[in-house]
Amino acid sequence: MIRVLLADDQRLVRAGFRSILADEDDIEVVGEAADGQAAVSACHELSPDVVLMDIRMPGMDGLEASRAIAGDERLASVKVVILTTFDLDDYVYGALRAGATGFLVKDTEPEELLQAVRVAARGDALISPSVTRRLIAEFAGRVRGPRPDARLGALTEREREVMQLVAAGLTNDEIAARLVLAPSTAKTHVSRIMSKLGARDRSQVVVLAYESGLVSPGWLAD
Repeated sequence: MIRVLLADDQRLVRAGFRSILADEDDIEVVGEAADGQAAVSACHELSPDVVLMDIRMPGMDGLEASRAIAGDERLASVKVVILTTFDLDDYVYGALRAGATGFLVKDTEPEELLQAVRVAARGDALISPSVTRRLIAEFAGRVRGPRPDARLGALTEREREVMQLVAAGLTNDEIAARLVLAPSTAKTHVSRIMSKLGARDRSQVVVLAYESGLVSPGWLAD
């Protein structure tokens, strides 16, 4: 059972998400929060697997709350999915840097919301790959020059190759197909990369890949 916490200051939004999630046999909404501080407290109290977190909330916003959750070792298993709209793009890259697992547009289809919760709970991939690729490419272009990171020196050549594909938003299955590997092998590579980099999840691998200059926007399409 995937335990979900809904964090949004609009009651109707929370009710809408709850109604979609409530019909699923493998998902349980364990609580709601109307601001970031309440969301962090609820994480400690309820131990959700996934938090659907709005960015704009009174008091502590979703960005601060994501950072607080990601920085607390007691909440290491909690995955945060940021809820956003395209007019809030300026927040998205910061959210990934703050430790969010990924993000989802608020007007997403119910099927996409359900898939996002399940994918986030598994930690297998970023949320909404098409949205992820578009926004990461846009904000990666704003990074102020590559900042070499010594941690990349611990990666093998194959792991660096896999990391580039993770940064492009590819899933484990897509990475396996591109590199002609078994999906389980691709997943093992990704796990080792996260371990060597000390990354909480794939989103932090993506951020590091761009900030270190390992990849640049649009490289996969070139």
